[in-house]
Amino acid sequence: MTKLISRDEVIKLLKMADAIEILEKAFADLSDGKAALPPRTAIQVPGYNGLALYMPGYIEGTGALGIKIVTVYKENSKKFNLPTIQGTIMLLDEKKGTPLAIMDAGYLTAIRTGGVSGLATSLLARKNAKVHSLFGTGGMARAHAWAIDSVREIEKLIIFSTDPPEAKNSFKDSLKEILKCEIVIADKAEDAAREADIITLITTARSPVIRGEWIKPGTHINGAGSHEPEAREIDTETVLRSKIVCDLVEACKPEAGDLIIPVNENKWSWDKVHASLGDIITKKKEGRSTDEEITLFKTVGIAIQDVSVALHVFNKAVEMKVGTDYAF
Repeated sequence: MTKLISRDEVIKLLKMADAIEILEKAFADLSDGKAALPPRTAIQVPGYNGLALYMPGYIEGTGALGIKIVTVYKENSKKFNLPTIQGTIMLLDEKKGTPLAIMDAGYLTAIRTGGVSGLATSLLARKNAKVHSLFGTGGMARAHAWAIDSVREIEKLIIFSTDPPEAKNSFKDSLKEILKCEIVIADKAEDAAREADIITLITTARSPVIRGEWIKPGTHINGAGSHEPEAREIDTETVLRSKIVCDLVEACKPEAGDLIIPVNENKWSWDKVHASLGDIITKKKEGRSTDEEITLFKTVGIAIQDVSVALHVFNKAVEMKVGTDYAF
């Protein structure tokens, strides 16, 4: 039997704190050579401003084997009242190869994406970081606010977005369910960046949203929005000023425009990457070394995040008797 798990059921079963803990183990396993992670396959759908991504992964010894198919259709919201990002995950039984579960991956993708930024923040941000500036108010932004708040005692969240005022206010109101800190909306990107101890970028921007001259010493930055080689949220000066940690260097090289563009400008090179995230977790490399350095975590998203978190959802569904059993 295969378990079918809906979005509402995933929401019921998946908590942010659990996701961050699961991701820490998954990235450690990756660093220790226990994960198989084929390159993500992308198919452009230019007639509809769409992108389909096929992301297989396996973590040996955990039972996490499967694939996520995620689509990014940037006109969905205004044309069809649908999320920009949608996805489905299939998990397989590692012993028999049969389908264990098929589940909606929209909410799961938001939680695992926010969760890895939260994980990186826990390892790289100053312990006394209090002000978080969040750039973006789309479908992934709420999970990032939640994740950062889970790993640091945030006293103030500053929101900046180019969305209409009503959208920004609606987003702000939605955060009151999960955050207790002060929440304000900034009029200028520069103001939000200059005040921040932690900056998170989760936008669809194709050109820099922040500039290096705005970033104060000791800031930690999460670059989570751009995942195309010709698009970036972060300018070259910020890259040059920062200690760079990637979710996985090999995943960032073909996709992370925030880093690819400075390379193409001959102003930065890949040998300047400090570490992949798993190497920080396993202490092969140090994280933050001083309170003055700027740290930058660049993530494009990798399949071990999806299969590890999806396996947790499946196990919780079995435990709580949630989902629909289906025989193909």
